[in-house]
Amino acid sequence: MEYPGDQSVLPLRLSEIMGPASSRGSCIYNETFVSYIGSVMCCFSQQVKRVSDTSIFCRMGSKGNQVVIYSMMLEANEDLAMILPIPVTDDRDESSVQFVDLSNYEKFFPMLDRAFPADNFGPFGATDSKKPKAMLSLKVETVGSFDASFVPTRDDFDRLDERFRISSEIWDELPAYRDHGFVVFKLKAGNAHVHPMAFAFPAKDRNSLVFPTIHIHDGEIHEEAEFDHTLYCQADSSEVKMDWQESVAPLGRYINAPAAKGAVRGDEHVYKKQMVGAYPNEDVAVAAI
Repeated sequence: MEYPGDQSVLPLRLSEIMGPASSRGSCIYNETFVSYIGSVMCCFSQQVKRVSDTSIFCRMGSKGNQVVIYSMMLEANEDLAMILPIPVTDDRDESSVQFVDLSNYEKFFPMLDRAFPADNFGPFGATDSKKPKAMLSLKVETVGSFDASFVPTRDDFDRLDERFRISSEIWDELPAYRDHGFVVFKLKAGNAHVHPMAFAFPAKDRNSLVFPTIHIHDGEIHEEAEFDHTLYCQADSSEVKMDWQESVAPLGRYINAPAAKGAVRGDEHVYKKQMVGAYPNEDVAVAAI
């Protein structure tokens, strides 16, 4: 079953994202808090008390659409938005991203993890301790418990409710994201495990998968950050096959692919890497093929 539109771990240094150190300043403006992910970066429009137990699945579709499934534990005192800049093709509009409702598959990641028995460790299998004129409002889709939108360009943020925007000054400090689009999930205040959020987008580079791993939580750029991430992917690159833990069988033995609405390939193995503890504060990009 194909996802709609279906078609070496490479660290990206902070300087590639933020520009030269001499040009960088604080990355908190008007209480906007930012946490980075692969070539995809996770940003929150309001302060969060805690983010933990983050799980991310990625794969590249046959037509160059990258699938992302994302879940986490979130504690926040007020409604906020999680914003994911994505390296999307230049030819896009607000309908370019396909959202998928996985609210009825809350156990997607626990089921996925059954593919990795505790004693089946690859090199990374075990936990490693280390304002323009007035515009029409953007299209909003209800995706399970969330409202979601795709913001095609930075300028289109003016079409979002002000509570769910990211300050333009932040994007000025992040030149690598100048040509990105932005996926926005509006989340409720509380302390809960967020059910999987899933979407696909036409990737600018279909040879690379991107994950949310770089952090900026306090307005400072630290060389190391505390990680609590489990990354999963379906990829055909030698780097992934050599360095990540491989499932003992094709994913269809553990996951109901139709229930996942085609976001996974049941006939392929899945690979896993855990990142828990202090790591270099860098984005992670994984070769897809």
